[in-house]
Amino acid sequence: MSKRGFVSKYGPWAVVTGASDGIGHAFAEQLAERGLSVVLVARRAERLAELGGAIRARHGGEVRVVAADLSTAEGLEAVERATAGLDVGLLVASAGYGTSGSLLDADLKQERNMLDVNCYAVLDECVHFGKRLAGRGRGGMILLASLVGWQGVPRTAHYAATKAYVQSLAEALRIELKPKGVDVLSCAPGPVRSGFAARADMVMGAAVTPDVVAREALNSLGRKGTVVPGGLSKLLTYALTPLPRFLRSLILAQVMGEMTKHQGA
Repeated sequence: MSKRGFVSKYGPWAVVTGASDGIGHAFAEQLAERGLSVVLVARRAERLAELGGAIRARHGGEVRVVAADLSTAEGLEAVERATAGLDVGLLVASAGYGTSGSLLDADLKQERNMLDVNCYAVLDECVHFGKRLAGRGRGGMILLASLVGWQGVPRTAHYAATKAYVQSLAEALRIELKPKGVDVLSCAPGPVRSGFAARADMVMGAAVTPDVVAREALNSLGRKGTVVPGGLSKLLTYALTPLPRFLRSLILAQVMGEMTKHQGA
């Protein structure tokens, strides 16, 4: 799709959650490069202001920032208020984080917070912006899923379950919203070189860059239902998909065991 066609379909404004670093930041940069104005959403106000200024300087478009904690009703309402007067054509729901280790040792407060950010916030955004996009008759939504969401994954059991939720939601919404002119894409990367691993307390080896994730997702929007960015992620997908879910879980248990062995038993 040409730059003009992309702006016509998915512009003039895009809302990007989790925009302060990693995948969200890469999406914001590439959308601005394609000619869209962007709303950057994350918790850190100073970091957002810094990134917003840098994006304006590089690409010349309009940028607004919304400092909001998406695990709270107040944060979700702040995003809705800040975008109420904008003609939003694209939602990129990339805010989220992971946890790792034995579920029985988990901090339930942290797990509840992750559930709110990874699942409820995405649901809220899909309903709110989905209605707006359907009403204008065109637009798109990109939801960040993960390779771990296609089966249970020991030692990251709850995080994998949250991503299974996102994957299922995206698959269904793609069919529901297509007649209304709205494209829905699940972006399901494997390991990504970002701050995710440190927060999830994992040690990752080979990983794709956030720029690759954003580029492949934007190029796939309107053409696919799910995109798996990066060569390594594609290889893992093709190798695991033919196997029964239980066997995939056993294999990934070994992988996660290596990524979390520094935690001990």
